[in-house]
Amino acid sequence: MTFSWHSALRSKLVELVIHLRTPEEVEMIARGGKIIANLFREIVPLVIPGVSTADLDLFCDEYIVSHDGAVPAFKGLYGFPGSVCTSVNEEIVHGIPSPNRILASGDIVSIDVGVRLAGWCSDSAWTFVVGEVSNETQSLLTTTEKALRFAIDAAKPGNHVGDIGAAVINAVEGEDCKIVRDLVGHGVGREVHEEPQVPNIGRPGHGPLLREGMVLAIEPMLSAGSPEIRTMDDGWTVITADKALSAHFEHTVALTAEGPKVLTTLASSFHEDFATNLTA
Repeated sequence: MTFSWHSALRSKLVELVIHLRTPEEVEMIARGGKIIANLFREIVPLVIPGVSTADLDLFCDEYIVSHDGAVPAFKGLYGFPGSVCTSVNEEIVHGIPSPNRILASGDIVSIDVGVRLAGWCSDSAWTFVVGEVSNETQSLLTTTEKALRFAIDAAKPGNHVGDIGAAVINAVEGEDCKIVRDLVGHGVGREVHEEPQVPNIGRPGHGPLLREGMVLAIEPMLSAGSPEIRTMDDGWTVITADKALSAHFEHTVALTAEGPKVLTTLASSFHEDFATNLTA
């Protein structure tokens, strides 16, 4: 779940400490991450024309709580009314599920899911296609997914937060889309939102040092048009200012001595395995 950091800092909602997690704590976070990964695989057949975003929210809520001790981490977070965020087309993040928002063929929908299990949080988002989409839409999704893969590869101890943003820039260079700069990833652990901020822009070697034991929610967001954003009257839904399509992909990633380990995937550590399993 992407966060508005300036608001959090004003209200002191975020403790300004970067936590380093033990391998045992990382494994606890991964337990919730596996629930999300399996949820995404199970929800694929439900993302079809005629389904409402409230239907998807209900499925996610029921799926999460069917696992002993797990609860939707976003439900009631800062007053958010849904169990998950469902953001359609020009909606970048924080879309509120509604029985009146009916998906149609050609739409895309980002489903952003958080799980709290045994006091630990996991966070992941995937943008799904509804029916048949245009080549331009598919290109946006492919580029955003590539940006996530590049960003994860840069999340290594000894690098800096700026290296992650720089990797997103490299992934998008030459493509017909723009990076949404005003929304960022974040640390995740005992809370959904922790330090550090993880922007999708940056300079190599700049920003906080990446250290073994850090756990980050890395989440590139791209627009097919303007990178500028605005928030709807509901106070939650963030859209592209020009109402261009947007895409959002996110994983929770632990920084280990062996490299980045994706915690919101089904099989092994890395993003490609998750994508393969999702469509299997």
